[in-house]
Amino acid sequence: MDFKSKLINWYSINKRELPWRKTKNPYNIWLSEIILQQTQVKQGLPYYVAFTAKYPTIFDLAAASETEVLKLWQGLGYYSRARNLHATAKYIANELNGEFPNNYKDLLKLKGVGDYTASAISSIAFNEIAAVVDGNVYRVLARYFGIDTPINSTTGIKEFKKLATQLIDTKKPDVYNQAIMEFGALHCKPKNPNCTNCPFETSCVALQKNSVETLPVKLNKTKVTTKYFNFLVCIDSENRILFEKRTHKGIWQNLYQFPLIESEKSLSSEEFQLLNIDNSLLKTLKFDYSLYNESDIVHKLSHQHLYTKFWIIEVNKLPQTAIPLDSITNYPTPVLISDFINHFSFK
Repeated sequence: MDFKSKLINWYSINKRELPWRKTKNPYNIWLSEIILQQTQVKQGLPYYVAFTAKYPTIFDLAAASETEVLKLWQGLGYYSRARNLHATAKYIANELNGEFPNNYKDLLKLKGVGDYTASAISSIAFNEIAAVVDGNVYRVLARYFGIDTPINSTTGIKEFKKLATQLIDTKKPDVYNQAIMEFGALHCKPKNPNCTNCPFETSCVALQKNSVETLPVKLNKTKVTTKYFNFLVCIDSENRILFEKRTHKGIWQNLYQFPLIESEKSLSSEEFQLLNIDNSLLKTLKFDYSLYNESDIVHKLSHQHLYTKFWIIEVNKLPQTAIPLDSITNYPTPVLISDFINHFSFK
């Protein structure tokens, strides 16, 4: 039995029952693939269920506001996925009459759709012979064939794509692609893979050479920067609060937050008092303040570590731009802000 046959046989016995595997509808498959980018199935599944319940068709998703989409996405992270999801839904609904492109080349033109996602949708929904290469596939191929070319190098990306294309089952590309991804997710895991009970036990190069733990190889290109955030939680006597939309590009675009001051280091209460608060609204107001958290709340993103303090600002009356305190949970927020809202005792 060859590689692809063993893989598909393993899949037929061990695959998980997942809702997007019960349909050929490209909308559902596209939605699942966008949600599962950089997200594990157990985390993404509830979001998929929520999105398909609220937006059962591409037209429903297109008709929603971006704020509604971001709110439903809240907590999943990498919010550019949600913005691209909504933009693509509107494009397909309005420009393509709701019809998804049915091939890899045209799918690749959609916003938020790259090589992997286009391959997954075209093969699973339309049975096109297009090999997927995601983190799971890199790991399975690197170990089975003993390949030590870095998977995030230009050479590695081309090498693994070429190999994946050579291996794909041309009669069952949809099943094969799902099988190799599932095998990497459940069996050939990053840590503690099940090598003692593996269908490839006698043919896996990494197992024979005792290099399972060192493959795949990945170049460390991520440079992590440290930032110091000071959020101003401004509340007035009428139970209104300042809440603003992050409109500039970067992290959390179009999500909501409290007014923010970035500093060069973590501020003490005394240093905050001497700070020139560059906020036109607060400059005209008399206010009292207190520090919510003495120790920084550290929020780690892929490229940034945010050391955060929340300063409670109490004023008599805020301007008309303030929102009622009891409406704050209606707005989409990053996890850092939503966690504070959930834990802080607003009065």
